[in-house]
Amino acid sequence: MFISSFLTTAILAHLTTSSPTPFLETRQITCAPVHIITARGSTEPQGNGALSSLVALIQKAHPSATTEAVVYPATLDNYSSSSSNGAAALTAQLTKYVEACPCSEIVLLGYSQGAQVIGDSLCGGGAVIDDAFTEPIDRSIGDHGELTAIVQFGDPRFIKGLSFDKGNNTVSDGIFPRPAKISCDHYADKIHSYCDQGDPFCADGNELLVHVTYPERYNNAAVGFVNEKL
Repeated sequence: MFISSFLTTAILAHLTTSSPTPFLETRQITCAPVHIITARGSTEPQGNGALSSLVALIQKAHPSATTEAVVYPATLDNYSSSSSNGAAALTAQLTKYVEACPCSEIVLLGYSQGAQVIGDSLCGGGAVIDDAFTEPIDRSIGDHGELTAIVQFGDPRFIKGLSFDKGNNTVSDGIFPRPAKISCDHYADKIHSYCDQGDPFCADGNELLVHVTYPERYNNAAVGFVNEKL
């Protein structure tokens, strides 16, 4: 892994202070007008993690919205395996929900490794070190008309210059840039991917604070985008 131990320690210290929002167990299916699926960042405990505040803003605008979190390791050690497992888990959870609740509008939120998990599930990818490959979700699910909005904060697979890029990073790709063969352009009109200069993971920078403060900077913009799409 190309992440130094001090970054790992700092991420853990910051992120474990986040209070997760209550979320649905994956075995439960409760059909709602709006359903939010979150993918947390590396080292965060199971739940919505740093995305909790964004979830709360969406639920304030849509009080009946339900939420569930992708169940995956979210580890920095064995990152490739963790992100691959996350992509597979999201594919399974999203497929299960769409099949049970075809009329629900779905919002996907991902932070850090969780942002990569969302992209890899929808577009393909998974492994970043070995040759393992995660197939993209079946288009009958990915193209489901009610898959409405996708928000990514600090995606390690960030590619500069894409139509759905947001934030001030226009010069650097992420540390695991998304190859053209697994492009997410197919979902471009549904995605806002936020990345700022200095971020060590989506912008190849060295300012950890940039990476861990996306909700503070962009929650209002992100919830505005989600509300426009719903």
